Amino acid sequence: MYVGRFIVVAPDRAAYRVSSRSFPNRRVLKREGALTVAPTAEAPETDNPYISYNCLRTTADDTHAVIGNGTQVDPITEKLELGYPPRDALAESLLALDYEKDDYDTPRIAGVVGEESYIGIVRRDALVVKSVGEPTLVATYEKDAPEPTELEATDAPAMAAELYDREFEHPVCAAAIAADGEGFSTGQYNGDQ
Repeated sequence: MYVGRFIVVAPDRAAYRVSSRSFPNRRVLKREGALTVAPTAEAPETDNPYISYNCLRTTADDTHAVIGNGTQVDPITEKLELGYPPRDALAESLLALDYEKDDYDTPRIAGVVGEESYIGIVRRDALVVKSVGEPTLVATYEKDAPEPTELEATDAPAMAAELYDREFEHPVCAAAIAADGEGFSTGQYNGDQ
């Protein structure tokens, strides 16, 4: 089954996987304060605005982590740094940016991990934001409503590998974050790249 991009958010950790039929030549890179999805050196040039973005950021005070499938990660993080409650930062940013205006009306998905953790999606027909008390999955296609799932790994590199290896079709790369008592630790998995 092809579900596109998906996230799993738990109260203390989260992970994201890029799955793509159209743009498989991407990887997750670690940058200052963020993990970024970016084209590989072999990727063909494109003007598609949805190919490269921060998929994971933490707030400057390390109290929250934000994960998602596009540019919404940055304004959610910025709103949290301004003191917005996590639910409001997530809902307002998803609603403001709306679904992606591509050929598929791709939904935007995002999650916040912190003292309160949330998962959200904005589709062409709805905005859904839910509190997270157990590992919860939402994807851009097929599984586009939050649902409980398994997430066995607890450290970030192992979570990224676990999501990459999920049964869903066309894995490209994955990123993850885990609360470690003093903030967050991150990990990424780029398959055989």
